[in-house]
Amino acid sequence: MLHDRVMISTEQEAGERRSGAGIVIPATVKMANRLAWGEVCGVGTNVRSVKVGDKVLFNPEDQFEVEVHARVYLVMRERDLHAVATQETDHGTGLYL
Repeated sequence: MLHDRVMISTEQEAGERRSGAGIVIPATVKMANRLAWGEVCGVGTNVRSVKVGDKVLFNPEDQFEVEVHARVYLVMRERDLHAVATQETDHGTGLYL
């Protein structure tokens, strides 16, 4: 990756899914304006806030797709990421966004 670009691997959504209350949501339902989680697979030299292996929150609409070895990845600028989830902070406790 070059400059401030980040390559992200996402899980392909399976058909139907369930809500927290157990209601089945069919695959044909489109969720509007929903952010998605993905894992960082590559970073450019000017990326400062994330590293390979981080879990990040982003808008799936702001994406460019690239296929590498029959697997689809997303490429976007670091500034288009909304949050980074980490198991530990610099102080070593908790799960933080």
